[in-house]
Parts: sequence; C-alpha cells; structure tokens
Amino acid sequence: MKIISKIVWAIILIALFGFALKNSQIVTLEYFLGYEFTAPLVLLLFGFFLAGGILGCLAMVPMVFRHRRDISKHKKTIAEIEKGRQADQKASLQPPPPDSV
Repeated sequence: MKIISKIVWAIILIALFGFALKNSQIVTLEYFLGYEFTAPLVLLLFGFFLAGGILGCLAMVPMVFRHRRDISKHKKTIAEIEKGRQADQKASLQPPPPDSV
C-alpha cells in the first residue's frame, strides 16, 4: 500500500510540475483603486490555493474547540459514572449487616 501511495504522489507531483512549466506566462492581477500585481500564473494560482487552505483551516478552529470542550465534558461524565459504579460494586461485595433484634 505504501508503494501505491508513493507512486500516486509521484504522478501528482509530475503533473503539477508539468502544469507549472506550461503556465509560466506573466499575468497581471488588478485590484481596486488602480493597484496591480504582476507575477507568473503558477505563483498566483499557488498563492490563492494556499490562502484558501489557510482560510479553510481558520474556519474550522471554532468547531474544533467546541468538540474539544464537549469531549472534556463527556470524559467528566464518564468518570462520575465509573466512580458511582465502583461504589455500587464495592457496596455489593460487602457482607450484609447482621440482623438486630
């Protein structure tokens, strides 16, 4: 399985390298108020891809923290249940008190 994974990654790398070689022309990105940025097409595409990945990860941050908080609450609840269960088992293992007359 590792070999297949490495072969797939090599094919993807070669395809991306070929894409970069074929799209090396200079493009101009125009902003508001007359600002311009000139760079090779591949660098602009890579920059926007990277920015999208970073923004996607930042969008996930609140959800990750919410899940961590929920997990810690569930762990506390499980610990309380386990403590109660151990107390019940301990009480059931003790012999019953003698009958008083």
